[in-house]
Amino acid sequence: MAIREIRLFGDPVLTTRSSEVTTFDSSLDRLVEDMLETMDDAGGVGLAANQIGLTKRIFVFDCTGIESGLRGHIINPVWEPLDDTVQIGSEGCLSIPDISMDTERYDNVVVRGQDSRGRNISIQASGLLARCIQHETDHLDGVLFLKRLDPQSRKEAMGIIRAADWFKEN
Repeated sequence: MAIREIRLFGDPVLTTRSSEVTTFDSSLDRLVEDMLETMDDAGGVGLAANQIGLTKRIFVFDCTGIESGLRGHIINPVWEPLDDTVQIGSEGCLSIPDISMDTERYDNVVVRGQDSRGRNISIQASGLLARCIQHETDHLDGVLFLKRLDPQSRKEAMGIIRAADWFKEN
């Protein structure tokens, strides 16, 4: 296992739509383990493959100890809301350090995809895990959570980003 470098805002890979995974083998298992280790090292609850520079439709998550108790991965995820209930909560991103903004997401979703062996999986989620599923799937579509913010919040976030040392060094 290895900790991978997390790509930061401004890297074009973060706005690139990821491709479907079609090969399920031991290298995919290693990628899942690397992504989990990278996410843990960074203190996140989710990590999409393009955040480590790979345009593959896979993300990992860990909501253990928070509310749902689930940790795992989803390959080729497709989610849908279970109802019209929304949540507004603080959301951040490992690729945009030190930014956390209230973001609206569906509160109850179901995600379908595959595991690293190609077996079909389905997870019904609410709360933080539902937010994570939507956030990470957005990454795989090349969409950063900043696009989900209202105009004033997005302007505020962009001002913080432009002033950040990590952004100036990029």
